[in-house]
Amino acid sequence: MSGSDGKPRSGFFDALRQRSVSTEMSETIPRGFRIATAYAWRFLVVVGAIAVLVWIVIQLKLLIIPLLAAILITALVWPLFSSLLRLRVPRWLAVVLSLAATLAVAGGLLWLAIWQISTGAAGVRDRTMAAVGDFRDYLIDGPLDLTAFQIDSTIDQVFGMVEEQAQLLWSGALAIGSTLGHVATGALLTLFILICTLADGGGIWRWTVRLFPRRARPAVDGAGRAGWRTVVNYARTQLLVATIDAVGIGFGAAALGVPLAAPIGVLVFLGAFVPFVGAVATGAFAVFLALVYNGPWIALWMLVIVLAVQQVEGHVLQPLLMGAAVKVHPLGVVLVVAGGAMVAGIAGAVFAVPLAAFANVVWLYLSRRGWESPLQPGPTDLIWSTVPRNRRRIPA
Repeated sequence: MSGSDGKPRSGFFDALRQRSVSTEMSETIPRGFRIATAYAWRFLVVVGAIAVLVWIVIQLKLLIIPLLAAILITALVWPLFSSLLRLRVPRWLAVVLSLAATLAVAGGLLWLAIWQISTGAAGVRDRTMAAVGDFRDYLIDGPLDLTAFQIDSTIDQVFGMVEEQAQLLWSGALAIGSTLGHVATGALLTLFILICTLADGGGIWRWTVRLFPRRARPAVDGAGRAGWRTVVNYARTQLLVATIDAVGIGFGAAALGVPLAAPIGVLVFLGAFVPFVGAVATGAFAVFLALVYNGPWIALWMLVIVLAVQQVEGHVLQPLLMGAAVKVHPLGVVLVVAGGAMVAGIAGAVFAVPLAAFANVVWLYLSRRGWESPLQPGPTDLIWSTVPRNRRRIPA
C-alpha cells in the first residue's frame, strides 16, 4: 500500500504487528490467571457498588431504619390483615383493626413488664447486692484466698468490657437518632409508612416497578413478590418461635418462683427477634435472677429450662420452620446477624436475617429466570392489589 506521494504506507502494518504481539503476549499468560483477573476486577466493581450502597444507607439512616421497621411490622401483622381482607372486611377497617390489635398486644406486654419490674425491682436489687457481698466474702475467706484488691480489679475489668461492648451495641441501636426528637420522628415515620403499606401496598409497588425499564419489569415484579412472600413467612415463623420461647421460659421461671417472671417472658419474646444473640442474653438474665434471688440450685434448674427451650428451638423449630421460611443456612444466619450487629448494632441484628432471606430469594428467582414460569398466586399477593392476579398488568 502507498500514499498519494507514492511512498509505502507502513502505519497499517505497524498496527497489525502490534496487535499480533499483544495477542502472542496474552497467549503466554496462563488461562487460569486470565480468568482469575477477569473475575477479580468484576468482583472489585461489585464490592465498590455495595460499599457505595452501604454509605448511602448510613447517610439516610433516619429514613432507612423506619422504612425497614415499617416493612417488618407489616410482615408481622400481615396474617391478621390478610385474614380480615379474605373475610370481605373493607380495607380501611382492616388497617384500623390490625393496627389497634398490634398496639393493644404490644402495649399490654410492655405494661405488664413495666408494672412487674416497678413492683419487684427494689427486692431484686437488695438481693443482688446481698448475693454479691456473700460471693465476695466467699472469694476472700474461701479456699481461693483472694485479696480484696484482686477482686475489685477483676470486677472493674469485667464491667469495663461490658460497658465497652454495650456502648458499641447501643450506638447501632440509636442509629435513628441521638436525641429524643429523632427517636420520635422515626417512630412517627414508621407508623406513617406502616399505614401506607397496608392501605395501598399495590399502588406503591406498581409505582416502584414502573421506575425500571420496560423489559426488566416482569423480572422485578416477580422477584419482589417472591421476596415479600419469604419475608412474611419469616415474620410469621419468628412470631411463633418467639411465643413458644417466651411461654416456655416464662412459665418455667414462674414455676420455680423466680421473680419478674412476666418481664422475663416479655424479654424472651422480644429477644427472639434477634437470632442467637437475643436468646443467649435473655436466658442469661433469667438465670442471673434465679441465682441472686433463689440460690444456686434454683438457678441450675432455671438454666436447665432455658437450655431445654433453646434446644427445642435450635433442633426442632429452627430446622423445621425457620429453615423452610428463610431458606438460609444456619451458618449464614449467624454470619449475617454478626455482620449486622457490627455495622448497625441492635437494629442491624434485627433486620439482618429478613434482608438476607429477601436477597437470597430474589437472587435465586432472577438467576433461574422465574418470571418466565410465573409462580402461583399466594395469600401474600393481596398486598400488591385487590384485583385477581390473572387480570393484573404492570402499566407501561
